[in-house]
Amino acid sequence: MRIPSPVLALIAFAPACAAPDGMTSPGRERTYGEDRDFLAAHADCIELVDATGRARVAVVGAYQGRVMTSTARGEGGRSHGFIRYEAVASPSTVPHINVYGGEDRFWLGPEGGQFGLFFAPGDPFDFAHWQTPAVIDTEPFELVERAARHARFTRIAELRNWSGTRFTVRIDRTVRLLDGAEIEGLLGIALPAGVDAVGFATDNTLTNDGAAPWRKDTGQLSIWILGMLKPSPRTTVVVPIRPGPEDRLGPKVNDRYFGEVPEDRLVARDDVLFFAGDGRLRGKIGVGPRRAQPRLGSYDAERGVLTVVQFNLPPDTAEYVDSMWEMQADPYGGDVVNSYNDGPPAPGVPPLGPFYELETSSPALALDPGGSFTHTSTTLHFEGPPEALDPIARICLGVDLATITSALPRADR
Repeated sequence: MRIPSPVLALIAFAPACAAPDGMTSPGRERTYGEDRDFLAAHADCIELVDATGRARVAVVGAYQGRVMTSTARGEGGRSHGFIRYEAVASPSTVPHINVYGGEDRFWLGPEGGQFGLFFAPGDPFDFAHWQTPAVIDTEPFELVERAARHARFTRIAELRNWSGTRFTVRIDRTVRLLDGAEIEGLLGIALPAGVDAVGFATDNTLTNDGAAPWRKDTGQLSIWILGMLKPSPRTTVVVPIRPGPEDRLGPKVNDRYFGEVPEDRLVARDDVLFFAGDGRLRGKIGVGPRRAQPRLGSYDAERGVLTVVQFNLPPDTAEYVDSMWEMQADPYGGDVVNSYNDGPPAPGVPPLGPFYELETSSPALALDPGGSFTHTSTTLHFEGPPEALDPIARICLGVDLATITSALPRADR
C-alpha cells in the first residue's frame, strides 16, 4: 500500500460509525466469530469452513471478493486479518480510498507514473488528484459459485490510465479454503503436534476483454494482491531473497517508497530480509524480479503465529510495473513482493490501523484480446509453541525462529 500522509490523516479523522455495540471489552481482540458476525451485520459475508469446523475464512463480495479474516481454531479462535471496523460499519464512503482491511484483497497496478491507474490523464501526481479506481475500492464483485470450501466471483470493468489508454478487463477471482492434507502437501511434512493451521488460496485471473493488445508503450496492467494483518511489538516480516552480487541481481531491497527505513527496522542479509511489522513507524520495502523468491512471511512472537504467503513466480526475466508517483524513467522496473508497515502519518496523528502488509504482484501483462493471466496467492497461518513452529519456518522461509526473533533490535519497540 502507498497512501500519502494527507490521505492517512483524512481517513483517520473521517466521520464513521463507532465500533459495534460493546462487542468486546476495551483492549481485548475480537475472536474470529465476533469478527464474522460483525461483517455479516454490515456486508454480504460468506464463510468457508473445513470438515473439522476449525479452519474458517470470512469473505465479502462487496469488497471485491476480499478475504477479510481467517482462523485456525474455530469460532472462538484468533482472527488473523486486520479489519477497520469504523469503515465497515459506516453507511457512506469517503474520497480517495475506503480502507476496509482484509488479509487478501484484489488490486490492479500500476498506481502512479505515466501508466498509472489512480490518476486521471494529465493530472499531477499528488494527493488531491489521487483516486483508487472504483472497481477495486467501492464496487462489488458478483458471486457466481459457492460451495463449502470455495467461492468464485467475477467483474467486468473499464479503466483508463494517466496516458489515456483505455482497458476493458474481466476479473475472475476464486477463494479456496485448503484442508489439512493440502497444507501438509505444500509443506512436504506432517503438521507438528501442537500446531493448528488455516490456509487459503486466491486464484486471480485478469483477461483483456477489449479489442486492442496491451502494449508497453501505452501501458500494461498487473494483478496486485495485498494482505493486511495485525501487528505486535514482536512481529518480524521475513522476505527470502536470492543471494548474489548487486551488479548481476540488483539491490537486495528497495526502501525508497517512504524514505530510507532505519537500520534497526530493516536488516538485509545475503539471502533474507528482516523488516519490523509492529505498526509503529510507516515504511515500505520491495524486492525486484532478479532477487525475489516465491514466498514471504512473518512471525508474531507475541501471539505465537507464523504466517507464510506463497505465489506463482514467473522467470526472473519478467518485467513488473512501477507504482511510484512520478514520471518514471523505467515504468517496468517495479517490485515483485512488498511489505508495508503502518504507523502515525504525522506527529500527533493516529495510525490508520495499525497493521502491516504482505504484498505480491504479477508481471506486467502483455495480453492480446481474449488473453488471460492468473496470479495465485496462498496464505498460511500456523499457531503453536515456538518449538513446533520452528521446522515450518525453516522449510517455508529458510530461517529458524531464533534467527527471526533476534534479527532486529527491540530496545525502543
